[in-house]
Amino acid sequence: MPDTRGPQMPWKGSLFFAGVMLILLWSVIANLPQPGQQAEIAYSEFKALVASDKVDEVLLRGEEVSGTFREPLAVAPQGDPVERFSTRIPAFGDDGLLEALQRHGVTVRVRESAENNLAYRLLIFAVPWLVLIAFFIWISRRTARSMGGGGPGGLADFLKQPGKTQAKVPGVRFDDVAGQADAKRDVQELVAFLKDPAQYRRLGAEVPHGVLLMGPPGTGKTLMAKALAGEAGVPFFSISGSAFIEVFVGVGASRVRKLFEAARKQAPAIIFIDELDSVGRTRGTGVGGGHDEREQTLNQILAEMDGFEPHEAVIVLAATNRPDVLDPALLRPGRFDRHVALDLPDRSEREAILRVHTRKVPLDDAVDLGTLSAGTPGFSGADLRNLVNEAAMMAARELSERVLMRHFEECRDKILLGATRTLAIQPEERHRLAVHEAGHTAVAYFLPNADPLYKVTIIPRGRTLGGTQQLPEVERQTLPEEYLRDRLAVTLGGRAAEQVFLGGVSSGADDDIRKATALARAMVGRWGMSPEVGPVDLRDSEEQPFLGREITQPRRFSERSAQAVDEAVRGLLQEAEERATALMSSHRGALERLIRALEDRETLDRAAIEACLGEPDSGNARRQPAGKTATPHGFRLRDR
Repeated sequence: MPDTRGPQMPWKGSLFFAGVMLILLWSVIANLPQPGQQAEIAYSEFKALVASDKVDEVLLRGEEVSGTFREPLAVAPQGDPVERFSTRIPAFGDDGLLEALQRHGVTVRVRESAENNLAYRLLIFAVPWLVLIAFFIWISRRTARSMGGGGPGGLADFLKQPGKTQAKVPGVRFDDVAGQADAKRDVQELVAFLKDPAQYRRLGAEVPHGVLLMGPPGTGKTLMAKALAGEAGVPFFSISGSAFIEVFVGVGASRVRKLFEAARKQAPAIIFIDELDSVGRTRGTGVGGGHDEREQTLNQILAEMDGFEPHEAVIVLAATNRPDVLDPALLRPGRFDRHVALDLPDRSEREAILRVHTRKVPLDDAVDLGTLSAGTPGFSGADLRNLVNEAAMMAARELSERVLMRHFEECRDKILLGATRTLAIQPEERHRLAVHEAGHTAVAYFLPNADPLYKVTIIPRGRTLGGTQQLPEVERQTLPEEYLRDRLAVTLGGRAAEQVFLGGVSSGADDDIRKATALARAMVGRWGMSPEVGPVDLRDSEEQPFLGREITQPRRFSERSAQAVDEAVRGLLQEAEERATALMSSHRGALERLIRALEDRETLDRAAIEACLGEPDSGNARRQPAGKTATPHGFRLRDR
């Protein structure tokens, strides 16, 4: 039987307080003087009025005397005729008062003084204590209910499973998941198993009970899990890994048990745990001998997955973008032993995703989703959905009946570079900014392995004062050394242009230097692209999981090796800057035209850039991009 004490407590407390207040109000009203016109007179005047037979009735209440006149009289200090009066008997008393009242035919009534009324005094002194005691009783019962279970807000609600305990079949299908053909192929047999588990049991086959969906954020892991349940037509239980973690040890384990119990009752079913790394990180790094809440929750998940019977058609899906930090026990056979990778979509997949998200969006005839997909390198499915939504909102603000191509292009730039800002930039600073961006543009234009240019601007956006956008010819899976060296030169091209055209550098190259240093250190310490250092892993640190956060482990190589890495990094950066400076000197006239065009027009596309810089040298000629394929490596943002 459910505990109903929680809901009863509020109205019981209200009834108690209402009763106390009614008693107090009744006592006060009973001791108030009667309504009507009343005058306060002197006791001597009262005696005179009694002697002249003008008093009809009196009420004696201790030292207080009140009464009525036989006829309305004008008495001091009011002066106006009144029907009632009041006065006080002297402290030493008046033994002849009662005799005088009886002699002149005055009706006498006697009532106990309020100060001498025991009930009144008890009420006045007891009410504050009663209120205080009732308050403490209410607090103690509420606390006991919260810690001991029962009622709203009690431990029963605290332990209640925050996920779905009565799941439904999702309405999502594989057709709603654009791209990810490999991932959908990997989970197809799970759909067949959930539709007909008996077919697999007859052959003695056991479909994996644990499937780990891995991929960057926004690649559609949750959508894939829902589509799998929708295709199979089975209930879908979903919960985030962080929902298991509470301050009290054991709460997460209780929620795990309730979740798996509910799924078994509705089998065949799918359990989906999002952000598994928040609860499934490597054990043995906690405080308290491994008895912290996160580790106990993980132990319970492992125990529940081991407890599946062969006839139980329940599949546990989990999603993470950090599979490297998961506990090895989660990945062994019998648990999450099947791994499905969801990658960032390529150009054709991005176009398919855009078509899905623009089904209900009225598009202008000039909108080319192929060109748009080529200009969104590195965008995940969630990013593309956000792009479509932002473009539709912009069109709605402009009261446009259709979403135009410029809406998509403006929103893409807003996502990549930030919203346009209005800043008061001094003329000399604006000139320096144009020189800086022209340097990046020229180096990217003339170097043979650099990515083709798309746009350059000196309009402040987000945290940047300007930007140079590049769209690569192909989407690279590996980065050749020649490409990386040219990329270093492009990154330092802005600083080199300031040195050549302005005779000095500024703080505007801060982000360029940081990115170039990180890239050069990766080339030396991770990818072995330095002859002096060789193919040795000399990265600075290694991320390790600890108490739900990342810590930096000390390096595991000598000071001599560290010095060799620093010298090799410095050599790469100096070489890149020298190459960029040489290009500035050999194409000075073309750069001056580009700088003037930037100051005049603020934003230049590829055609305008080619008009300023001319054709690349024959030795540096390269294939022009087919369409506008892209990769995220080409977008550089610089802090102010």
